[in-house]
Amino acid sequence: MDNDAIRDMFVSLGEVTIKRMFGGKGIYHEGRILALEVSGDILLKADAQTAPEFAAAGASQWTYAGKAKPVAMPYWSIPDAALDDTDELAKWVALAWGAALRARK
Repeated sequence: MDNDAIRDMFVSLGEVTIKRMFGGKGIYHEGRILALEVSGDILLKADAQTAPEFAAAGASQWTYAGKAKPVAMPYWSIPDAALDDTDELAKWVALAWGAALRARK
């Protein structure tokens, strides 16, 4: 996904910074990471407070194959209902930003 398309998705927050990482991109606002772009998909940060909302909306948690078992990361797909609705997307972006604010530096 190109950087302009990513910025459009996060317009409700204001300016975001995009940095290459892990073969994808990290998406930051005010110096805190709140999302990743992996293989063309945007994954939003979640935590113990917001992960149940992502799961209830049908989002899937990002996992990768670890040495002994799959490793679950605190990033979730964007719920389908938010992909074509900017107001709904802004809600999920705000949840990701809240998780980013609660995360330790």
